Amino acid sequence: MSGTRPIRDVATDLVRHLQQSGHEAYFVGGCVRDQLLGLEPAEYDIATDAGPDRIQELFPGSHLVGASFGVVLVRRHGHTIEVATFRSEGTYSDHRRPDTVMFCDRSGDVRRRDFTVNGIFHDPVAGTEYDRFDGKSDLQRGILRAIGNPVERFEEDHLRMLRAVRFAARFGFEIESATADAVRSQSGNLAGVSRERVGGEIRRMAAEGDWHAAVDLMRDLDLEVSVLGGSHSSGEWLHCRHLESESEREVDRHPAALVAWLIDRGDLDPSAPDSSRLDEVGDRLVSSNQEREAIRSIARCLGELAQWERLAVAARKRLASSPGFPWAVLLLGATEGERAGGIASDVQILAVSGLRPTPLINGDSLIQAGMQPGPRFAGLLDTVYDAQLEGRISTPEEALGIAQKLYRASDSGKKHDS
Repeated sequence: MSGTRPIRDVATDLVRHLQQSGHEAYFVGGCVRDQLLGLEPAEYDIATDAGPDRIQELFPGSHLVGASFGVVLVRRHGHTIEVATFRSEGTYSDHRRPDTVMFCDRSGDVRRRDFTVNGIFHDPVAGTEYDRFDGKSDLQRGILRAIGNPVERFEEDHLRMLRAVRFAARFGFEIESATADAVRSQSGNLAGVSRERVGGEIRRMAAEGDWHAAVDLMRDLDLEVSVLGGSHSSGEWLHCRHLESESEREVDRHPAALVAWLIDRGDLDPSAPDSSRLDEVGDRLVSSNQEREAIRSIARCLGELAQWERLAVAARKRLASSPGFPWAVLLLGATEGERAGGIASDVQILAVSGLRPTPLINGDSLIQAGMQPGPRFAGLLDTVYDAQLEGRISTPEEALGIAQKLYRASDSGKKHDS
């Protein structure tokens, strides 16, 4: 639940209290970067020379979540703000977490960070910055540059290679040449990163940034095979570009972004999608069941759209009410814009009479009419519902009449077979 006070004001009060208690304290990381870009940060992180025990002493009720990392969560006015002690880090033998952590000054703390644009320290009380690696200059020029030796930064945590893509695609940055070369030289190491972490970065790329730019960068930096498997692609990004131009950047477009990527890579035939490839990608990115079903629904709708002009009214309505249908029509527009527009117009007309009305009857209706429950019920109800979708019936009595006729015909067929 959001607090009654703006989170920036609350975070500033924490910095002020630390400073008045004899400590250095700054806003750090993404909140500073976003502020300088004119964006509203969703969260604020604070770095200070105060140790974890001192932070907890100054902010009663705070919660230590990483003793070795000196990270304390302070909750005020409905907001939770991370306050961390300045630290430097040793080697990363698992290429994810440092083997050792030492508390240090601000100069040592900034050296451990990933990119210069994320290494700016801002004092909200004095209104000044500590910017040892010229992150503000890189922000102004739209450059994404690793702090220090880029090879070392990516060796420490291989996921930083995907983070570079995400930041560049989100903010329209150009990845500095030495940083890009370091990614290419280590791109194969991404295969060793946990699939959950890789999947999380891909979700954020699809939701936050220019998806066309993201997939293009992953190909250029030799990362796409480590993410999706298969072979290197060389085609146009028709569907990814169209998705970016025709949709909002939001979490819900992640499944459609993956389908577009697979089509443009030549991994998926939109007219006859291969469900096994979709399952493989779901496994590689550790997709949730909800995400997997959304991906399957979009791909399935794309395949069925190939037959749209030959579908009966009931089949069109069933297809149009599928969760993946709007995304499928959008993706179809990448190569068949006029046809996609025609389908959208057809759906508007179909919607006048209802795409998915409440069924006139159900299984209980059949039982009350004296029919014996069994496997036949599903087929009977589907046939009756098709008649309803096509406007041939409009009352429960009419629906039940069709069901009874079909039931009797089925009984007659059984007796004939015996």
